Order: sequence, then C-alpha cells, then structure tokens
Amino acid sequence: RSREDTCGGTVGAILTCPLEVVKTRLQSSSVTLYISEVQLSTVNGASVARMSPPGPLNCLKLILEKEGPRSLFRGLGPNLVGVAPSRYDHYSDNITSKPDLEHLFFPGFTAITATNPIWLIKTRLQLDARNRGEKRMSAFECVRRVYQSDGLRGFYRGMSASYAGISETVIHFVIYESIKRKLIESKANANMDDEDESVKDASDFVGMMLAAATSKTCATSIAYPHEVIRTRLREEGSKYRSFFQTLNTVIREEGYRALYRGLTTHLVRQIPNTAIMMCTYELVVYLLNG
Repeated sequence: RSREDTCGGTVGAILTCPLEVVKTRLQSSSVTLYISEVQLSTVNGASVARMSPPGPLNCLKLILEKEGPRSLFRGLGPNLVGVAPSRYDHYSDNITSKPDLEHLFFPGFTAITATNPIWLIKTRLQLDARNRGEKRMSAFECVRRVYQSDGLRGFYRGMSASYAGISETVIHFVIYESIKRKLIESKANANMDDEDESVKDASDFVGMMLAAATSKTCATSIAYPHEVIRTRLREEGSKYRSFFQTLNTVIREEGYRALYRGLTTHLVRQIPNTAIMMCTYELVVYLLNG
C-alpha cells in the first residue's frame, strides 16, 4: 500500500506544484516584489511594505508574465525526492483509527528531521524569481550556496516551525475522530432495527470525506502561521533567525494578517487531497476487516 501511496503522492506533487509555488511566494517577505511596477511607482518606498500583497490569481498572473510557465514548477525535483518519506509520515499517522500522541508525534519528528534539507532546497528554488531568459538556479547550485553561507546548519533552517506544524496533524485527527464518532452514533441510532450495522454504503464514505475536509480546514486554519514562519526562516540571507523572533518580526512589521498569506491557495491544494486520502484509508480498512 505504501507503494501506491507514493505513486499517488508523486502525481499529486506534479499536479499541485503551481499552487505550491504561488503559496510559497505569497508567504515570503519579498511578496511585494510581485506587485506590478505601475503600482510601485505610485507609492513612496516607506509605504511599500504596508501595501496589500497580491492575491493568488494576481500572483499567478505575474509569475506567468515575468518568468514564464516553467517557473510554476520550480522546486519540483526536491519535492518528488521528498515524496516517499513524507508519504510514509502520512501513512504512519493513519496506521490506527484511534491514534495516540505517540503515533502522531514520533513519526512526524523523525520525518521532519530527515527531510528538512530537501524541503529547504525546494523552498529556495521556488523563491528564486528570475525573468524570462535568465539562467535559473539549479538544485546543486542551491545546495552549494546554502553550505557556503551557513554550513550544514543552514540545511536545517525552518525545522522548528515544522515541528510546530505537527500540532496541525494532532488537531486534524482529534476533530476527525470526533466527527467520525458522531456519524457512527447517528447511523446506529437511525438503524437500531438493522441486524447488521457494520455494513457501509456510499453515504458513509461521503460522510468520512466531509469529516476529513472539515477537520483539515479547521486544523490548517489554526496552525497555518507556522507555514509562513517556516518559509521566512528558509529564505536566503534572511533576517529571520528563530521561530519566536520571526513570529514577532512578522507581526510587528506586517501585522497579524501576514501570518495567513497564502492560506486560500494552501486550502485549495490540501483539502481535496486530505478528503480523498482519509476516505481511501477508511475504505481499505473496511475491506480488510470485511
């Protein structure tokens, strides 16, 4: 099953890469660079940082105009390399229908620590904005630049924010299990005269998909600031040094709304994937126990 999960993760990574690039650009401190020159010429330098950043569609349009379609697939190589361990992490999170803290935390910490260098390179490549015709930074060049500027420690920037992101998984499963339990109780009460309550129909799996989508939306919305902080920590030559220092700096300089830049794009990418993944898991468990 892990092989199929990895294949699915690979296809998903390719199809959603443009959304990932747009989200990363919106999360970055250089998001104002994607505002058109016409807008920038109408304001003085002091007010640029306080300008409203472009929305997802506008950011997508600017990337296509200035950098070309290929830029929407920046960082895809490292993303594909990281699919297998990250899929394993997701699968290990789902190994039990009633996960405890051990099953939620320890696989997450292990996968994050092992794969952080891959995701750092991916983020750097996605933030490497170059106009059409300019030579783009390769993954190997990116590795060399990270090592020259920060040494081995540089490959683990943003890891603290990723650890904080494990809370999203915990919240997601707590809410999901609660909704799932309510659905099961509701069906049991409605079918008290049914001799075989274990039989599931299509409506049960639709309910599971809605439960997964709801729980993931809530968890992502609550824990999303860690995504922005992680991107800022991974920026090249960044002024951001630690989790709380970055959190305070972003709030002070850009306001609380900056902690939720790219949230819409992230939800569009994550919610359908999570709903399908959880429904598939429930179906597999049902068939195996059938």
